[in-house]
Amino acid sequence: MEDTMNTSAPHALVPGDSGVPPVPETKKIVAPTVAQINADFITQLSNQYWAPYAKQKLPFDAKVIEEIYQKEMLKNKFAVRKIMLLEFSQYLENYLWPHYSPEVSSNAHVMSICCMVNEKFRENVPAWEVFKTHPEHFPMFFKRVMSAVLSNSEAGFALCEQTALLVFLDHCFNSLEVDIIGVQVQRLISLPTWVCLIPSRLEHELKKVPKLRKFWNLIRKNDAKMDENTQNQVEQERHFLSRLNKKFLSILDSIPETGTVLMDKVHYCERFVELMIDLEALLPTRRWFNTLLDDAHLVVMCHLSALTRREKEGKLFRQLLDMLKFYVGFEINDQSGNALTDREMTNTHYDRITSLQRVAFAHFPELRSFALSNVASVDTRENLLKHFNNLSEDTLHVLATRLNLLPPLPENVHSPHHKSFLVEMMVSRHERRISQIQALNEMPFYPTENIIWEENIVPTEYFSGEGCLALPKLNLQFLTLHDYLLRNFNLFRLESTYEIRQDIEDACSRMKPWQAEDGNTVFGGWARMAQQITTFSVVEVSKPNIGENHPSRVRADITLHLNVHDYIKNEWQGLRKHDVCFLLSVKGTLPYGTRYDHRKPFLEQVGLCCVRGCEVQGMLDDKGRVIEDGPEPRPLLKGANRTYRVWLDPNQYQQDMTTVIKHGSPDVYETFNLIMRRKPKENNFKAVLETIRDLMNTECVVPDWLHDIILGYGNPGSAHYTKMPNQISSLNFNDTFLSLDHLRASFPGYKVNVTVSDTARQEPPFRITFPNKHTGKKRKAGDDADPLEAEDDRTLIVEPYVPPNPGPYPYNQPRRNAILFTPTQIEAIRAGMQPGLTMVVGPPGTGKTDVAVQIISNLYHNFPDQRTLIVTHSNQALNQLFEKIMQLDIDERHLLRLGHGEEELETEKDFSRYGRVNYILACRLQLLKEVGRLQESLGVPADVAYTCETAGHFFLYQVMSRWEEYMSKVRARSGEPGDVEKVTELFPFERYFANAPQPLFHMRSYEEDMDIAEGCFRHLRKIFTQLEEFRAFELLRSGLDRSKYLLIKEAKIIAMTCTHAALKRHDLVQLGFKYDNILMEEAAQILEIETFIPLLLQNPEDGFSRLKRWIMIGDHHQLPPVIKNMAFQKYSNMEQSLFTRFVRLGVPTVDLDAQGRARASMCSLYNWRYRKLGNLPHVQLLPEYQVANAGFVYDFQLINVEDFNGVGESEPNPYFYQNLAEAEYAVAIFMYMRLLGYLAEKISILTTYNGQKHLIRDVVNQRCGSNPLIGRPSKVTTVDRFQGQQNDYIILSLVRTKVVGHLRDVRRLVVAMSRARLGLYVVARVPLFQNCFELTPAFRILTARPLRLHLVPSQTYPTLQKNGVRPLATDVRVVADMPDMANFVYNMYMQMVQYYQPLMPPPRSDPRMVQAPQASNGDYGFPAQQLTKATEVNQDMARQEELAVVEDKSEAEPMEIHAQTETEGKDPLMPPPRSDPLMFEAPQASNEGNGSPAEQLTKATEVNQAVACQEGLAIIEDKAEAEPMEINAQTEMKPLMPPPRSDPPLVQAPQASNEETTSPAQQLIEARGVNQDVACREELAVVEDKAEAEPMEIHAQTETEAKYVRMEGIEGDAEHLVSAAMGEEREGEKRKGTTETTAQEQERVKAGTEETGTQHVMKEGESHREEKDQSREDGEEHKK
Repeated sequence: MEDTMNTSAPHALVPGDSGVPPVPETKKIVAPTVAQINADFITQLSNQYWAPYAKQKLPFDAKVIEEIYQKEMLKNKFAVRKIMLLEFSQYLENYLWPHYSPEVSSNAHVMSICCMVNEKFRENVPAWEVFKTHPEHFPMFFKRVMSAVLSNSEAGFALCEQTALLVFLDHCFNSLEVDIIGVQVQRLISLPTWVCLIPSRLEHELKKVPKLRKFWNLIRKNDAKMDENTQNQVEQERHFLSRLNKKFLSILDSIPETGTVLMDKVHYCERFVELMIDLEALLPTRRWFNTLLDDAHLVVMCHLSALTRREKEGKLFRQLLDMLKFYVGFEINDQSGNALTDREMTNTHYDRITSLQRVAFAHFPELRSFALSNVASVDTRENLLKHFNNLSEDTLHVLATRLNLLPPLPENVHSPHHKSFLVEMMVSRHERRISQIQALNEMPFYPTENIIWEENIVPTEYFSGEGCLALPKLNLQFLTLHDYLLRNFNLFRLESTYEIRQDIEDACSRMKPWQAEDGNTVFGGWARMAQQITTFSVVEVSKPNIGENHPSRVRADITLHLNVHDYIKNEWQGLRKHDVCFLLSVKGTLPYGTRYDHRKPFLEQVGLCCVRGCEVQGMLDDKGRVIEDGPEPRPLLKGANRTYRVWLDPNQYQQDMTTVIKHGSPDVYETFNLIMRRKPKENNFKAVLETIRDLMNTECVVPDWLHDIILGYGNPGSAHYTKMPNQISSLNFNDTFLSLDHLRASFPGYKVNVTVSDTARQEPPFRITFPNKHTGKKRKAGDDADPLEAEDDRTLIVEPYVPPNPGPYPYNQPRRNAILFTPTQIEAIRAGMQPGLTMVVGPPGTGKTDVAVQIISNLYHNFPDQRTLIVTHSNQALNQLFEKIMQLDIDERHLLRLGHGEEELETEKDFSRYGRVNYILACRLQLLKEVGRLQESLGVPADVAYTCETAGHFFLYQVMSRWEEYMSKVRARSGEPGDVEKVTELFPFERYFANAPQPLFHMRSYEEDMDIAEGCFRHLRKIFTQLEEFRAFELLRSGLDRSKYLLIKEAKIIAMTCTHAALKRHDLVQLGFKYDNILMEEAAQILEIETFIPLLLQNPEDGFSRLKRWIMIGDHHQLPPVIKNMAFQKYSNMEQSLFTRFVRLGVPTVDLDAQGRARASMCSLYNWRYRKLGNLPHVQLLPEYQVANAGFVYDFQLINVEDFNGVGESEPNPYFYQNLAEAEYAVAIFMYMRLLGYLAEKISILTTYNGQKHLIRDVVNQRCGSNPLIGRPSKVTTVDRFQGQQNDYIILSLVRTKVVGHLRDVRRLVVAMSRARLGLYVVARVPLFQNCFELTPAFRILTARPLRLHLVPSQTYPTLQKNGVRPLATDVRVVADMPDMANFVYNMYMQMVQYYQPLMPPPRSDPRMVQAPQASNGDYGFPAQQLTKATEVNQDMARQEELAVVEDKSEAEPMEIHAQTETEGKDPLMPPPRSDPLMFEAPQASNEGNGSPAEQLTKATEVNQAVACQEGLAIIEDKAEAEPMEINAQTEMKPLMPPPRSDPPLVQAPQASNEETTSPAQQLIEARGVNQDVACREELAVVEDKAEAEPMEIHAQTETEAKYVRMEGIEGDAEHLVSAAMGEEREGEKRKGTTETTAQEQERVKAGTEETGTQHVMKEGESHREEKDQSREDGEEHKK
């Protein structure tokens, strides 16, 4: 077993053999299977010593650790699979750390702990929690690690072991937020480490920062008081990094420039440079370490090393060295942490040069010319080399000594350094550097071929997490805002590059570039997203702008010949302005007809030479003018040629032309022969990158109270409202509280003083005054606290108030909140209303959205002049937020929704820009109509309701005058009661309010009637106030101007997605967009940079940001942002959201602590992940929570599902995991629930993998999708897609049976467990998941219940049985396995069919339908079966015609039809599978070749399905998602797999070994399969979904695949088709050819034109999807 598990090479000279393999090795790490785990030596030991479920464990034995380390880890060079086995068995948690002893533990014990921590970081699971059990041992353990890192091979540590220790050390430095780690690490990076500097350099540094000398003297004074042991310990800590540098340099010097190299040394050097980069990129470590690194001249020595000159082995090392050099010279003051401006960097450079010139002038006559030259003439590398190369080593050494760079030489001693080192040290220190901003502005936006396929920068999807990469990391802290933006810029650019690479590889492989006999390139295929370029020409190269060296604009014309189907032509003609395309230069290298092989390198097969990006300006019309986008219809162009005007990247064009001129390289712009477009949703990367670059080119003004927190420094709680100087003491909570009792309960521990003693008036709304902060002197120690003062600190002053009467009409009454908020929710609302940063952690079901909406409402009413910006991750969350906002008292005219997605709102109102403009214009007309009615009621002549301006004059001179006169007459004099009758008699607007509820005045009291009169006037004044606001819309005539005015002036609450904010920042800033508050929902799902950009959507005012509040609401315990590339996700930590980083930094949060979604028992499955999560009372009091789930013994249950027919999980395509047994079991549970009466919309089926999602959909479609008794569940989707949603009942499939997979991420487990309200049923391989340490808390609860499904079939939905009450044992049925469940459901269904038979409608008459054969002797079955089968046969046709609407529109995912499983060709509820090889084959007749009538009907059904499939194929896509229909390979159809005809372009299925025994049913399927291949090619071009315009992709079929049938030209009756299936092979072959010809002719008629042979080959090439494609759909599933 040991040999089979070892994946490393046997000797040390082969790349990839050490514990840290090189990155270019893209071999996928294959995780061990369950069988391998159980049979492995490690597992056997774990079962004896430390396995969590072992009943009898042997006592601790140190020899076990030694044996495992020597034989299983070190001998295998830390093979990943061995480490995975150990980590999976909880080796660290249960054996290594609990038994670690600083005195007796061996080196093997220490190394084992380090390796297990490294593995946890590789797996991205929490690594430091285990050390908190015995924190007292960690200091000594860390000292052991330090000693081992500095040791050499003679001390017993091999180089690969030292490399693993370096990795562990790097993880420690990157975990400063963990207390036990930070305490140890900070001792290695502090001011005392400067003792390693040369004395002159130390004195120079202390002189630059005077306050450091004071600290230095204090350190020296403390050192003098230490005993000898303490001094030795301190000395080791202070010299640790300096000694580590020297050790690294010795290893680096041992690497030769040529010949063989020990790869362990290369990996050690790479890991060391990675550690140096991380130390330089963190301000707490950089502050002292940068000076040490500069004093050691490490970068110069690395630059001159032999490893940098090795082309292959030194490639990654060179890239890492460039990153280190960048951070060493970063534009920051190391001591203060302030960013340096370009002027300050220039001054620093000039100071260095002038210092050098002064020294040269005073002490080196040979440098007199250099000393007297101006700086600009000598600060280039060429000039510096010219001056310094003429000096000797000793002279250079003395010069460096004068500059405090080297220690002085003793007398008569020559310099120990080589001249090349001395020269490079002087030149690199004094040469002129280009500024980082200038370098960024000269960087091309679009990736080229040099970056796209560079594995160290853009790794493949097979990145395992072992090696280091030349990538920036998103850690807890950043040096400056520029550093923050730059790292995000680079990572976002590379993540986009990864997606672009996938699109290019897909398009090029479809085009099939081949080399013709004459050497030219021909394309044997076609691709929907790529076209051949007919002509390409650069038409404009503009002059550079002032201060730039690249053209200001480069434009080119591209001509295409769009001889394609109309809908594809329309897609190409629909390219809009600013769409990004890519120009490809492909030179075919393979002979004509060679098939593309995904297992071989892409570039070598395709011959891709060049990639350049471009941006579409527009399509040209017949006169050569750009057709502008606008409301006018586009002109119709004749012919198939289309010319596009595009912008090229000026920076890239400048670089390319420079290369052509300097090196004589060919002009790449003359070689383009392909253009590729991308999906619009995935093609916005350029706009986001431009936004980030614009931010770096402007002065980013972040609020002072946020600046340090964003960078990760200072007090994490400094932005909390309690620490803000402008805290507001009195707040109006409006309708937040439902009663005074609710208010009292919301502030436990506070004393509530109500200003009104009358209980009748103690009603909401309330205004609360909070205790003031004490600003007096601090109380001295020992002083007694004043009890009155302490009581005042906990006293709330509550003032009930009566809102002003809004008017007499019912619609004048404001909408009120009806939610009884909890105390923590009230605290979140209070914090959100105060200035500062508010972070709300909302576990599932705790009302995050309700809290957000109430905060928005309270801000709207408390601060009417302020504007609030709402940002969410998805349109769905934004729409949910808006739908709840509309239910509160917020004026619609102040709501605005930017971006797409407002059409998904469940309302007829349009909240987009133009929708709001139209709403305001309609309101204006309505209000003017009211003004006209008022004018008529007052008897005022003339038309005053013509415009807003005339209405304003009318209000001022007619309405106000009457009201003032009225008030002067009815106002009560002081000390006298008011006259009630006068209020009614003199009211001037009684006629206008005649349509209000009568009587208008109640004549009960003067105060009451005056309040009514004032309310009436408020109603009138509001009309004219709104008209005054709408006046601008009269003056602005265009819709664009009106929408801009609405955005910057009228709207108070503006909502958008984070993506829209990133795309439109430039436009918003130019418009003068302003806002005061930001509220972010789903903050934990938003990328860090997309969270930061909304802070800067406005220009600063007087150098300060006007932002006052930032409310972030999210849950970092649920899934993070989606990053497709695993290297960026894990290595660079790009999946870390800003919300999560703030939590890690310790920023105060409000943790909502009461959930109201799930039953209390089900909440226990995930509440352990949160600090304190309880239940709201209604989850125990409402009837739906009190009753049991009908038909089930338990409200949640984990069901163990074993292999079916020896197969568990399968992987037909990379990362496309499926599990047929679990799919069948999940669908059977759904069918059972439906038969009991559960509503289909209350049931969702979730799974953890896309492949399983598609398989479950197939099974649903086959078994019950079109059956009226059952139907389809509400949704069948993945856990990731279902985040943020819920349903009453969830059926969950965990899929994996070999390894845990990405469910090991606890965040995904939390999402999976928290989607259900009333019932959760999980199908999984229980032994696999219950052993996973991270999942233990949830699976301990799940496995406490039986692992076989317990049913109560006698119950119906809904039931009256109480939840938790065990039914009678006689009523309970225990399901043995999946076939047992399927049989049970089938029998149950058949009984119900008998019952409902009289109610079932007869099948409709359709000439294409196959009529059920009449059973003459009853062998067809009983009448219910006849009716059911005939009904279901006809449902097959209906299914094809209705298929476009079966998907859930809210999810907007494509309807995807895959190659069917064993359920193919059968009725939706045919008998369930048996455990035998021929599980779905129809029973054979005992003495007739034709089989039973049931078989005949089944065959006829399959043929009709073929016809229906072909005719309905073009409409089966889900319009909401508009993604391609994908036909995927499924499993378990091997016995029924037909051998298709030998056709080179098609993937052949394995041949049956016993053809003569083929049944008639199989013969029919064979005929279908042959004809299907023909139909596939000829119908392929019309099956696409026109909405999205994506290619239909047919996956390469596997040996287990069964196919959909699509036949054309066959209209024969059932008898003819059945006879064809009974063995008439020759006739079948003839018909096969006829079918192909007929199908071709019909397709040509449909297309309206004759197709050439090339077109046919193109369609044929598109019909086969490569295996690699499907992995792109599984971006989150690449962990293993």
